[in-house]
Amino acid sequence: QPEMVESGGGLVQAGGALSLSCKHSGRAFITYPAGWFRQAPGTEREFVASIDWDSSSTDYADSVKGRFTISRDNSKNALYLQMNDLKPEDTAVYYCNRLWKSEPLDAPWGQGTLVSVSS
Repeated sequence: QPEMVESGGGLVQAGGALSLSCKHSGRAFITYPAGWFRQAPGTEREFVASIDWDSSSTDYADSVKGRFTISRDNSKNALYLQMNDLKPEDTAVYYCNRLWKSEPLDAPWGQGTLVSVSS
């Protein structure tokens, strides 16, 4: 089964920036839309951003629009999330996944990468 490995998280002050990366092991990665999700302590995992297989369209949660940018490099089976102007409420473990009809496709999820934003 495909494996997803997220990286790039860390501790940053409010207003700062981080760049997350996701490496997907499956050869079929390039033919699917993909997305980022996050889960804060005590909450459900939520959608953050998605990108079509050919980068032709993107979508963002209202809470991150204008601050986060999703991109992908199919030659590297990689997905990225540039996060600017970070806020304490962005604190969460961030995960990537392929998408099928806008829903996460692969299971189990990767280990995620922790983003902590201090005020």
